[in-house]
Amino acid sequence: MNKPVTEFSTIAAARANYPALERWTYMDLAGRGVLSRGVRAAVDAQLDERMMNGGDKEKFFALIERTRAKFAQLINAEPDEIAFTKNISDGLNMIATGLDWQAGDNVIVCPDLEHPNNVYVWLNLRSRGLEVRAVKPVAGHIPADEIIARMDARTRVVTVSTVTFAPGFRTDVDKLGRACRERGVLFLVDGAQSVGVLHTDVKKSNIDALAVSTQKGLLGLYGMGFVYCRREWAEKMRPAYLARFGVDLGEAHEASMGTAEFKLMPAARRFDLGNYNYVGAAAVDAAMSEILAHGTREVERYVTQLGHALAQGFLDLGLPVSGGDPGPHLAHIVTVGTMDDNHYGSNDDKFNRLYAWLGENRVKLSIRRGVLRFSLHLYNNMDDVARVHDLTRAFLKK
Repeated sequence: MNKPVTEFSTIAAARANYPALERWTYMDLAGRGVLSRGVRAAVDAQLDERMMNGGDKEKFFALIERTRAKFAQLINAEPDEIAFTKNISDGLNMIATGLDWQAGDNVIVCPDLEHPNNVYVWLNLRSRGLEVRAVKPVAGHIPADEIIARMDARTRVVTVSTVTFAPGFRTDVDKLGRACRERGVLFLVDGAQSVGVLHTDVKKSNIDALAVSTQKGLLGLYGMGFVYCRREWAEKMRPAYLARFGVDLGEAHEASMGTAEFKLMPAARRFDLGNYNYVGAAAVDAAMSEILAHGTREVERYVTQLGHALAQGFLDLGLPVSGGDPGPHLAHIVTVGTMDDNHYGSNDDKFNRLYAWLGENRVKLSIRRGVLRFSLHLYNNMDDVARVHDLTRAFLKK
């Protein structure tokens, strides 16, 4: 039985570390999270070191390895299976272009529910003879059973979002992971809307590769991300781009040149390119320490209860909540309205006006594909939920 939100005292206390919550009812994690005071202090310390001392490269490298290990811990991977990227599309492209495609191979994707960056990467590979097999959503969900049915001997990759950015439903990654592992198909997930806020275990879910950026659930900065690739897959891949950090020269200096015959770094480290975003690493290192201190299982339980309460309140007010009654499909993202093709607005002007009303009253949210999108993290609480319900009720009475 889930404990009530009021018993998550440690998580509730963390809210005080997020100054944005003093001025906003912030429900836009799916766009970007807000920074904690601890993250700001880590960024300031990194910049002060760079400004005042020029920087110590060995300390910078130590930060990178600490951050790599911390992300591996967060998703239950090994540090060698983690590489640094600048964003999710970078990570998706690293995996997609690292495979040895043969004409007639296919990838299965649900374009209607994916971010375009997990669609164009595959369309671009049609020049190598790749077939892109598109499946349609079922009631707003990525259809796991349909994807499995479409797999055949030439299927090389299945790719899905763990949670869609709209309408925000969870994907049955465990079912898909099992099916892909049984068939030797690489299972690649876009973790943009889940990692850091929902519990992620790449081993339990049979995830072979995962791409994530740091500005959302990981509560860091733009311009940085991670890619996980399971060792057995990574060591079959050859990176499309190669730099010194992707070449294994043992303990040799970073500027050392080996011979024309070289060995790639183990597992996903072969994807590392050049110097790193050290400021971004300092930010997400501090943020992950805070997340790990609570534990992602506890964070998931907490935000899911908030999400379900938010959804139920909207239903009680007579508003159309995507997916209807709260259930296993719903966690920390709640969308209201009817999905359409209007990415930054709604074809129903009532929801455009509700969006504007909430914004005027210092509620931060998004509109995506015609629906109002509310998205939560550990810094939210039931007072936020009640305030949004009260404001919505006042709008409906106007």
